[in-house]
Amino acid sequence: MTVEGLSPMTKVEVVVRSSDADAVSRQIVSAGATGYTSLPGVTGLGHHGAHDGRALFNDQDALTLTITVVPDDRAPALIAGLRELLERRPGVMFVSTVSVSRPHYFQ
Repeated sequence: MTVEGLSPMTKVEVVVRSSDADAVSRQIVSAGATGYTSLPGVTGLGHHGAHDGRALFNDQDALTLTITVVPDDRAPALIAGLRELLERRPGVMFVSTVSVSRPHYFQ
């Protein structure tokens, strides 16, 4: 246990085109994560310019942010799989250490 009785884990956040979000979700599940949150239509400014979050013609043109938290021992396989996925598709991944209050949710 760390910060005031919380447990350390690894949070992985991935922003990809909505058409690639299913591939990200499959990678997360195959790495043993017990869940994830997917937020379609995210907005922002990045390497390729501004994204307004709304697709003009279909949902595939928008961006999706997918977030998961895994125990530290599951993180290397997940990160490796997502890095391989992102070599073939546009997107970005953020990895950070977090502290969680209910570690049994992530086992």
